[in-house]
Amino acid sequence: QVQLVESGGGWVQTGGSLRLSCAASGLTFRRVAMGWFRQAPGKEREFVAAINRSGSTYYADSVKGRFTISRDNAKNTVYLQMNSLKPEDTAVYFCAAKNVIQSIPPVTTREEYPYWGQGIQVTVSS
Repeated sequence: QVQLVESGGGWVQTGGSLRLSCAASGLTFRRVAMGWFRQAPGKEREFVAAINRSGSTYYADSVKGRFTISRDNAKNTVYLQMNSLKPEDTAVYFCAAKNVIQSIPPVTTREEYPYWGQGIQVTVSS
């Protein structure tokens, strides 16, 4: 049974930082592509960042230069370091996983991910 558990969310002021973690179990972590998505109230779930098996990354334009995705295969964990946070970053953040047979470019579309965490709230106050 695949489980993804997010942690590290919370409240922060504009310009602050948070680091989200997503611990995975039930899959061979080194063989999965991972992604972060977010969903604000009344909006669609949107792509934030992705990392492939080889460690290549891809970011949404709205977070490029401020957020960093990384992975630690020894800990079965993917991270999202969020700096220079803005009120518009307020959302529930979800991590997602996809088994991949070989290294492919980072996966950026939510429909391609079969496994999802429960989500964690990030609130940025102005």
